[in-house]
Amino acid sequence: MRTNMLKLNSDKTEVMLFTFKHNAIHMKNVTVCFGDINITPVNTVRNLGLIFDSALNMEQQLNNICRAGYHQLRNIGDIRRYLTSDASKSLVNGLIISRLDYCNALLNELPQTSINKLQHIQNTAARIVTRTSRRNHITPILKDLHWLPVKYRVQFKILMHTYKAPHEQAPRYISDMLTVYQPRTLRSMVSVTSVVPRVRTSSCDENFSVQQPRYGIHSQLTFVNLKH
Repeated sequence: MRTNMLKLNSDKTEVMLFTFKHNAIHMKNVTVCFGDINITPVNTVRNLGLIFDSALNMEQQLNNICRAGYHQLRNIGDIRRYLTSDASKSLVNGLIISRLDYCNALLNELPQTSINKLQHIQNTAARIVTRTSRRNHITPILKDLHWLPVKYRVQFKILMHTYKAPHEQAPRYISDMLTVYQPRTLRSMVSVTSVVPRVRTSSCDENFSVQQPRYGIHSQLTFVNLKH
């Protein structure tokens, strides 16, 4: 009889402990044992191209996006005079905007100072595409390009998942997090709304199941005056 055994590769195994900031000091000496292997927790791990940190503030992920984004912007800026507007816009959408949009729903409820880092990348990309000066205000430029600011791109991604979930267009694990409101009368049957679940702590407000009903189907994505 042949038996297949799953062997742990210690060189490729990482463990990260999620805890509150005031408990981080006490968790430094914690180790996880798998048989004869002792694994020391790390501060960051990479999963599906995303960098998670133990505090879940996405700081490392933001720094990684900014580092790669500015590198690509410098390269595009060097050859911008040889490109048409459509070609430069295609390059920016493929190399810059795609990075800003990748799994951006996880950036919800981050401080505005963190979002501003990504917004500055988008502003720089818009100025490169349109070849406008830093002295010009960024809001009209984003409107002409039909680009939502980063903050509203995050909200749009959540609303998109919210719409797909009750229409069987989203993965099962997302649909299971939503509770569709069932009205007593037939007047509201034409619309689909979700119930905001009760939470015990303020940290639970960042959960997808809480945020998506609060945005709701009546959310309006409007442009605001952004810093240069």
